[in-house]
Amino acid sequence: MKPLKRPVRRSILVVHVAVSVSWLGLTVGLLALGLTAFLTHDASMAQAATRSMKVFGDWLVVPVALLSLLSGLVLALGTSWGLARHRWVWTKFWLTLITAGLSVFSLRPGIDEAAARGATDIDLVIAPSVATATYLFITAISVLKPWGPTRRGRRLRQAQRPVRQPAGRR
Repeated sequence: MKPLKRPVRRSILVVHVAVSVSWLGLTVGLLALGLTAFLTHDASMAQAATRSMKVFGDWLVVPVALLSLLSGLVLALGTSWGLARHRWVWTKFWLTLITAGLSVFSLRPGIDEAAARGATDIDLVIAPSVATATYLFITAISVLKPWGPTRRGRRLRQAQRPVRQPAGRR
């Protein structure tokens, strides 16, 4: 992929950060609703919380997860960071892919089931808790950029360096 021009890159970066922060906030909201439904002794409160979770799950989880994944991929492939050049980008990609898949194929069906019953079990507290911790970890590695380049990244960096002639052989 050709490198993104600065205005395009910056626009996609803003979208990516906004959507990723939204995904974190959405998950914290799901956690609060899951805790409310799980801990309350009021059946109408539990039903309202699970129905609210269903609205989040049906309308927000999938688009936000997919847009976060897509914007991150475009940034990785359209910038010098690359997708497989740095361990933090590679880790972030796989964690995002896994959590997006779990959101679509595990969290949403669990929410649908809880909304149909009008109550929730511990699974809808654990899932958003793990997701929140994962998104906070992804955020941390995005800021700190730990671990250095991958083997592929080191090879690409070596290939881009000019070959130096030893002193005296000119």
